[in-house]
Amino acid sequence: MGLVSVIHPIGRRRLPLLRPLAGLALLLAASLAAAAPPVVEPSPMRATAIRHLVRQDCGSCHGLTFKGGLGNPLTAEALAGRPDEALLATILNGRPGTAMPPWRSFLTEEEAKWVIKWLKDGAPE
Repeated sequence: MGLVSVIHPIGRRRLPLLRPLAGLALLLAASLAAAAPPVVEPSPMRATAIRHLVRQDCGSCHGLTFKGGLGNPLTAEALAGRPDEALLATILNGRPGTAMPPWRSFLTEEEAKWVIKWLKDGAPE
């Protein structure tokens, strides 16, 4: 039982304030979970191969230091605030009518999510 209670509008019963707060906490947790999809870490060998692919193949358009070129920069600063879902769609499906090809043949969805996280973390070695 909480120290403070609220009156239930229908039943006229007193409910502890703890219940609404618990509901609010669950709602907040659900929205945070929806905002940050879980990222599965690839095996160390696969992670090395993906980092090489991104540095060489993506870097050929986005710059080998990811600071931009034909394509937009892929630095952590440039990607900050960009929705993961939009980046995921671009990686997997490309951008029709542009030089951005689809990478679905080379990366799984989980690997593409890991690439996004890796780039947003500053592409550490």
